[in-house]
Formats: sequence, structure tokens, C-alpha cells
Amino acid sequence: MAEISGSVVKVDHGPKVRGEARFVADYPMEGILYGKTLRSDRARAKIQAINVPELPMGYVVADARDVPGKNGVLIIGDDTPVFAAETVEFVGDPIAMVAGPDEAEVERILREIEVEYEDLEPVLDMRKSEKVFYEYGYEKGEVDKAFAEADKVYEEILQTGHQEHGYLETQGITVVPLAGGKVKVHGSIQCPYYVRKALVLALGIEPGDIQVIQDVTGGGFGGKEDYPSMIGARVAVTALKAGKPVRVVYDRREDMATTSKRHPTYSVYKAAVKDGKVTAMDIDLLYNAGAYTTISMVVLQRGTICSNGVYNIPHMRAHGRSVKTNSVPNGAFRGFGAPQVFFAVEMFMAHIAKDLGVDPVAFKEAHFVKKGDKTSTNGIFHHGVPLPQMNEKLLTASDYWAKREAYASQPKGRYQRGIGMSYSFHGGGFTGTGERDIIKAVAALQKYPDGKVEILTSGTEMGQGLFTTFAKIVAKELDCPIDQIIVKLPDTDRVPDSGPTVASRSIMVVGELLRRAAAKIKAEWKDGEAQRVEERFQQPEWQIPFNYDTFQGDAYPTFSWGAHCVEIEVDTYTGEQKVIGAWACYDVGTPIDTTVVIGQMEGGFLQGIGYAHMEQMNYDKKGRIRSNSYSDYTMPTAADVPKMEMHLCVEEYPEGPFGAKGAGELPLVGVPGAYVNALEQAIDKDFCHIPVTMEDTLTHWREGGQA
Repeated sequence: MAEISGSVVKVDHGPKVRGEARFVADYPMEGILYGKTLRSDRARAKIQAINVPELPMGYVVADARDVPGKNGVLIIGDDTPVFAAETVEFVGDPIAMVAGPDEAEVERILREIEVEYEDLEPVLDMRKSEKVFYEYGYEKGEVDKAFAEADKVYEEILQTGHQEHGYLETQGITVVPLAGGKVKVHGSIQCPYYVRKALVLALGIEPGDIQVIQDVTGGGFGGKEDYPSMIGARVAVTALKAGKPVRVVYDRREDMATTSKRHPTYSVYKAAVKDGKVTAMDIDLLYNAGAYTTISMVVLQRGTICSNGVYNIPHMRAHGRSVKTNSVPNGAFRGFGAPQVFFAVEMFMAHIAKDLGVDPVAFKEAHFVKKGDKTSTNGIFHHGVPLPQMNEKLLTASDYWAKREAYASQPKGRYQRGIGMSYSFHGGGFTGTGERDIIKAVAALQKYPDGKVEILTSGTEMGQGLFTTFAKIVAKELDCPIDQIIVKLPDTDRVPDSGPTVASRSIMVVGELLRRAAAKIKAEWKDGEAQRVEERFQQPEWQIPFNYDTFQGDAYPTFSWGAHCVEIEVDTYTGEQKVIGAWACYDVGTPIDTTVVIGQMEGGFLQGIGYAHMEQMNYDKKGRIRSNSYSDYTMPTAADVPKMEMHLCVEEYPEGPFGAKGAGELPLVGVPGAYVNALEQAIDKDFCHIPVTMEDTLTHWREGGQA
């Protein structure tokens, strides 16, 4: 490992351990009003009237009529209303907000507000939706010819469900009206400049009149990328009407029932096989966006681009749509769009291998992409692809071949075992030219006369270790102790817009800007003087331009890689599925801090296990989420994977700081394929959906499957 990879104490460790860190709910409520949201109890209806009881002095109710700017929350589009005006589009759609000094009184008022509706027929099944939000497609090679010449054609439908983020801290925002028309916002925020842009539209004021500050934030996983813009706009409108600060902090049930989830998908995969190799794929993807668009555009883009997985498919066609349903809007979640298709392609390839009588690992390895191959969009894998050595490391660590053979002939009994592997990648940063043309990241360093240097970016710390890795990059380049580096929670009045903390871009993109800025300060260092240096993103000259109309070119400058192995045991009496071994190998380039990276890999792997078989979220016929608490939505803990080994393989990225690439999204993306492949061996049944629950395995045996 590189010298920088050695682990240090996290820079935000002390205040959190000592209980000094202040989350949004920790600030005193003196002079602040409690805010509560009035929500629709219908999946789709016209609002006929909102009947508000007489309000005590000091209490307000804000709705769409009080929005001073546009009644739309700017995310990518602005179709999400601040407050529903004419119609409600899902159970939980915000209609109004009540605010006042006593929380119990606010709740009483909320209960007494009556909304008159004209019910409309909701659409809850994505396959029946006629409203397409986004649609993308591309083709390479001669797909139809390859299918015509195939020895055999395969087709399979694969489905994935919702997934709840389950961050430790629920959504929370405080908005404070200031003198002169300025507004201060602070809370549990992943992307401060996103919130500022949303409030500019909703409040109709200038960007300089809105100050957004991140409070210490208890996890995000993508769930605090888009949603703080929504809650922030609603609280801001209410605070302006009240003329006083307003705070809203959700309880767990409200958070789980109304905030964004991972997009469910319905995918149709077709493949042409000639001489034992997959020569072509034709892929059709359907993503359930929910009631509004939120960030479905980038989710669909990534899913469509990644739909062939880590495999070199010379002829392929991919088509994707995200459609409206009258359900909770789905948004960003670790891997955003990729976990759905990596599950699909991994299972599809495994099932083809099974039909051909070949072990899935050998079959998949024969199709691995390598450096210099064309990507799905006719770009190029410009840098090394370490999949073969990663695969070999896991095969050895897990004793895969011996276990696979033993489990294939295990005697039938109460407990059955299986082992499976899967592979994935994650393209770093925003799709195509998004970093250059949309984000336009700026990062700065401020050197003070005493020699300390402050990092100025909009990057947020949510427990993933960003402040520590940023500080290590700057300290390494300056050749100074890490305690000379200052990192504070971002404040839009103080820091430039370096882009959102999403898409595994923070280290690779912003970290490199900081490294370059540090190199400049070091070269120009003047003792006893204040100095400031800014760096702006520049796209690598070798990157093939990406065309958004045709989806051709380099979708991403480089890729991080993952290989996963899961060993499970199934109780044929109860259907219980138990992980007895888990191994993974990841390439994230140079790890800036090995402990931080391993922590990310372990956590992401666990989330992938949950996505594969534990985390089931359903709606009833009225469109209400049934799993709205931790008593009926189960997520894995460390106890659910007692044996876990994480390995690293380093393929340095020359444009990243000290060779680093993106890490945060990668570990979750490919895990479900390994898990379900192991389950299939254990109970001798193919599965084409996740989560595969205990009930699924029991149903298999009840319907005559072999136990």
C-alpha cells in the first residue's frame, strides 16, 4: 500500500465520542417553532378544500398559496411541489405544514385539519403506467445479426424491490428568517448547494440571500441528497409566513413512510449464445420512479449504461424507461440505478451457464472486460481491469471450488449450503460530461498566518470519513502533520460549490482538486502570510466525449471494481437463510485511509445482503407503505454476517489524488448476485427477483421443490 494509506484517528472522532457533536435535533428549541406536515392519505386525488380550525395565537398553517416563488422543488426537474396544490399523487404527499411553540398543540391542530378530496384511480403497478418521465437507449455492433446466427437464445425477466436507507438520524431541518430578507438553513444535509438552489426557486430570492449550513449528519446513503431540498423548501415557506425560526425533525415512521427509496425495477434480458459465448444482449429496463421525477434521470442513465455488467458483449442494445406511479417518489441510494441491473445481469449469466453445464464463475470469467475493450457505449476501458486477480484472490480465500463441488452433492437434510460469486464495477463521477458542464467543481484552500490550512469545499461528512481523507490528502501534499489541517462543516456563505457528495466523486474529483491546490500553496508558501488558492475541475483530455442523445462515448473516465463471494446455509424446516461466510475484493485505486475504506466496504456489503433477502417493503391496495418501522422492516447487522473478509486490490487512477478512485457506491452494487447464486445452489432453484425472503424459500418447498 502507498504511504498515505496508513490509518489515522478520524478528524471528527473526538466530538462524536465525547457527545459534543450537535445534530439538528440537539440545538435548543428556545424561540423556535415546531413544524409538522399535513400529508395526503390518498394515493391519487383532487384537493377540493382544506378546512383549517381556528388557530391559537402564535400558530400558523402554510400551504401552496403561501409559496412566494414557484411551487416546485428544484432537484433535476422541479415537478415535485413544495406543497400539493390541485392534486395529491401519493400517500404522504405534503399538503400543508403546521408550526407553533408547543409540539402537542401543533399535533392537535394537524389532526383537526380536514381535507376534502375527489378520489382518482391510482397507478401502483409500474408495468401499467402510461407516464414516462425519462427514456434512454443505445446500441453497438450488429445485434439482430448476432441473434439470427446464435446457437441458442435466452430470455429472462428479473425484478428488484424497494430498499429503505435506514440512516441512523432521520430527516431534519431548521430554517431561520434573518433581518434584511435573508434566510439561514441548517440541518441533516448531504448537498448544501442543492438545498440553496431549491430555496432560490421556491422563495423567489437571490442565492446570496440563502445561507445553508450542514449540521453533524447521522448517515445518508443517498437519502439526504434530494430530500433535504424538499423538506427545506417546506420549512422555509412556513418560517417566512410565521416570521420565526421553524424546525422539523421526522420520527422514524414518518421518515420511512414518506421519504425516497431505491427504485424497484422490472427488466427483460435476452442473450444470444454462439459457440459457448454470449455474443449479444438485448436489454429492456423499467424503473419505478414513484410520483415525481426527483433524480430518476441519473438513476436511469447509470442503470442503462451498466446493464451488461462487467462483461464484454460485442453486440448489445439497451433501452430504459423510468415511469410514474402513485407511490413514494424514489431517489438516490448507494449505487443509484446500478445494483438493480448488476443483480439482473449476474443472475442471467449464471442461469445461462447452468443451462450450458458450465460453472458460473468460469463462464463469467471468460467474458470479463479488459483494458482497451469497448464499453457498452463505445467508450474505452482506458485503465487496468484487475478482475482476474481479484477473482483468484477470492477463490482462494473462500475455498470456492472445493465448497462448490461439495455442496453440489451434499446429502439432503434439514440444513443445505451453497456458495456463489458475483462481479461489479462503479463508474466514477457524473455521467459523461456532467462534471465539466453541469457540476463545474471548485475547491479552495485557505492558509492562515500561523501556518494552518483550512479546506473549503461543499463536501459533507456523513460518517463515511470524508473529512479525514480530505485532510490526509492535503497534509500529504504539504508534507505537514494532519492536525495542521482544518476541516469544518460546510457553509455556503464560506465555501465554494465543489459539487454534491454523491456518485463516488468526492475523493476522485474534489480530492484531486485539493491535492493540486495544496501543491500550489506549497510552491508559493510565504511564512506569516494568509494565502488562498482555488482549483477548478478540468476534464481529462483523453476522455472520449459522451453524446447524451446517442449514449455513445466515455460514460465515465474510470471504474472501480468489485468481486464478491457469499456462503449461506438454509434451514429447510423454517426457511431461514443464514450467511456463514462472506468475502470481497475491491479496487478503489490507492486507499487514502485503509481503515476508512475497509469500513465502507463492510458496510456496503451488509447493505447488499439486506437488499438481497431481508429488506422487503410492500404497499397495500391503497398505496400505503406497510413496512414503516424497524419492527416490520428488517436490516442486517454485523451479527448477520459473522465471518467477513475484505481484500483490496490497487489499480491506480492517474487523475485521482495519489491514485485514488471512488469507493462509496461500489461495495453494495454487486453483492445480491453472489447471495442469490449461493441460495440457488443450496435449495436447487433459480430465482429472478430480490429480496428472496424466508417466505420465498418456504413457498418453493410447499409447491413441491426439493428440500
